[in-house]
Amino acid sequence: MISYPKAKVNIGLQITEKRSDGFHNLETLFFPAPVSDILEIVESGALSMNLYGMELDCDPSKNLCVKAYELLKGDFDIPPVEIHLYKKIPFGAGLGGGSSDAAAALILINKLFALGLTTDELANYAALLGSDCPYFVLSGDLDPLVPQGYYASGRGEILSKIDIPALKDCVIEVEKPDVSVSTALAYSKIIPAIPQTPLRELIGLPIERWRENIFNDFEPSIFKMFPVIEEYKRKMYERGAIYASMSGSGSAVFGIFKK
Repeated sequence: MISYPKAKVNIGLQITEKRSDGFHNLETLFFPAPVSDILEIVESGALSMNLYGMELDCDPSKNLCVKAYELLKGDFDIPPVEIHLYKKIPFGAGLGGGSSDAAAALILINKLFALGLTTDELANYAALLGSDCPYFVLSGDLDPLVPQGYYASGRGEILSKIDIPALKDCVIEVEKPDVSVSTALAYSKIIPAIPQTPLRELIGLPIERWRENIFNDFEPSIFKMFPVIEEYKRKMYERGAIYASMSGSGSAVFGIFKK
C-alpha cells in the first residue's frame, strides 16, 4: 500500500503558556503545503525500514514510521512489515514531515491489516507519537477544492476544521535555507504570553492585513540565531508574496501568492 504524506505550514503560531508536563500550549493554523513524501508499507517476514531521497540524521530503526508500527503492534496481533520511505519533505524545517509520515503509517497499517480503527481512534494513537501527528490523520478529510485547514490549540492536538476564504485563488510556495532548527532549541528561547487577539479571529481578516497582524512567536529568537531564515522571508515579500512566515519552529519559510 502506498501513501503520499503531505507537509504542513503554520499560519500564525502563538505560544500561550508552559504546562506543568513540560509541553507548551499554543494556537496555530495548520494548512497543507505543496510537498509530499512517498510511503509504502507491505507485509514481510521481518520488520525493516528503508529510506530513500533526502538523507536523515537519525537511526532508521527510530524513525516515526517504525514507532507507529510498534505502537499498533502493542495492541494488535499484526505481522512484521517492510517500510519504504522516500523523503522529499525537509527535516528540521517546521513542515511536520516526520509527523506526517507517522500518521500515514498508522493509516496504511490500519488498512493493510483491516484493524477497523476509526479516524478518531487513529488520531488518539497519533497523539502518542507527536503533538502535530493528529492533524495529519485528520487532514485527509480536507476538501482539496476548498481552502481549509485545522485550527489547533493545546499542544497542537485539539483540532477543529476551519474554512479559510482568504486563501481562495492563492498558492503557497515553500523554501528552506541550508540550515535546520532544533525544536528544543526553539522552545528554550520562547517566553509564553496570552495574545491580545486570538489567532482564530485574526485569520478572519483580509489576507492583505495578515502581514501586520499574524505572527510566528518563534521568529524573533530564531531570526537572531539564523539570519538567513529572515532573509528568505524578506525575499518572499520582494517576489510579491501577500503574506510570508517561517513555518513552525523553522527553518522553512513559506509565501502566499495570488495565482
